[in-house]
Amino acid sequence: MVNDHLSDLIARVKNGYHAQREEIVVNATKTVESVLSVLAKNKYIETATREGKEIKVKLRYEGGKPAVMGIQRMSKPGARYYLSVSELPRVWGGLGINIVSTSKGIMDGKQAKKIKQGGELIAQVW
Repeated sequence: MVNDHLSDLIARVKNGYHAQREEIVVNATKTVESVLSVLAKNKYIETATREGKEIKVKLRYEGGKPAVMGIQRMSKPGARYYLSVSELPRVWGGLGINIVSTSKGIMDGKQAKKIKQGGELIAQVW
């Protein structure tokens, strides 16, 4: 049984890319689906399709190299990490993204800055 679905998702994505898998399977929750849609929109994964209680994630490779060089969980269940919109850090000199949970939903840092909304910094991807 998994208690922290987001940490499980991040570990599976990281391990899937390291093992050069084409596809991984994660447990389906609304939060996980939202994070995967942000990753798909920013072209870090190909697709994420829900099949019952699971989500099949097709990983993206560019010229044989993984689209994700690194992914890190920032806010954890025991230590939440809340930031205002002006405090959102740049990831890899602007080459990566922040995944932020705001009152308007889960989105990347660029969208959060556009609507001037801070929130919980869930993860960073580069």
